[in-house]
Amino acid sequence: MAVFVHPSAVVEPGAVLGEGVHVGPLCYVGGEVELGACSKLVAHATILGRSVLGPDNQLFPAATLGAPPQDRSYAGEPTRLEIGSRNVFREGVTVHCGTVKGAGVTRIGSGCLLMAGAHVAHDCVLEDRVVLTNHTVLGGHVVVEEAVTCGGHVAVAPFVRLGRLCFAAGGACIEHNVPPFVIVSGDRARVRALNVVGLRRAGVPEASMRALKDAFKQVFGGKVPRRVALETLDEALVRDEYVAELVAFVRR
Repeated sequence: MAVFVHPSAVVEPGAVLGEGVHVGPLCYVGGEVELGACSKLVAHATILGRSVLGPDNQLFPAATLGAPPQDRSYAGEPTRLEIGSRNVFREGVTVHCGTVKGAGVTRIGSGCLLMAGAHVAHDCVLEDRVVLTNHTVLGGHVVVEEAVTCGGHVAVAPFVRLGRLCFAAGGACIEHNVPPFVIVSGDRARVRALNVVGLRRAGVPEASMRALKDAFKQVFGGKVPRRVALETLDEALVRDEYVAELVAFVRR
């Protein structure tokens, strides 16, 4: 498949465009960019810096990937952005390169959807199938585990970890780590419920669903301190792999 570059687009010398790449009107691709096969820049999209994208990524107008980090200590060091495959970056999305204070790289997995206006700061790690709804903002060094969904206008403080298959309701302001499989909401967000809908969509077995519901009630819904609740969980519950993952996260 041939590469298509619109006459009004700018692709700097040194950029690597994979087979079937489509660069639409008024796009800009920097000279240190590697763009995977069949990726598409619709229009007015920008990729800067040392950015490596896998195949089948889509960038919509005003999406900007690989810009320098918004960090006062950044002094032009050769940091990077690494992105997997089959991701969608909608209008106005921004994703920045890493810093030497972090790992030197910002990473996004595969199958993610970043909706209009979402921002991923320096040194963040997004695992596969993450959804950031409109105007979700992630501070630096945030880790978002597999299949997390954030509602609109969610704000996540630096160095926070969002556990697998959790759901952050719209407008949540998150300052602390969020355990897997739960729903959080509110200003200075708190755990509210088990993410039943998300778990069912992910194909979690019914036996594990029942175990998670029982464990959730004991750990988050009881009147005893959480540390005590963890230590007194029924051994049969802890043997379930999903409950074990939840308990291990909370203990960390």
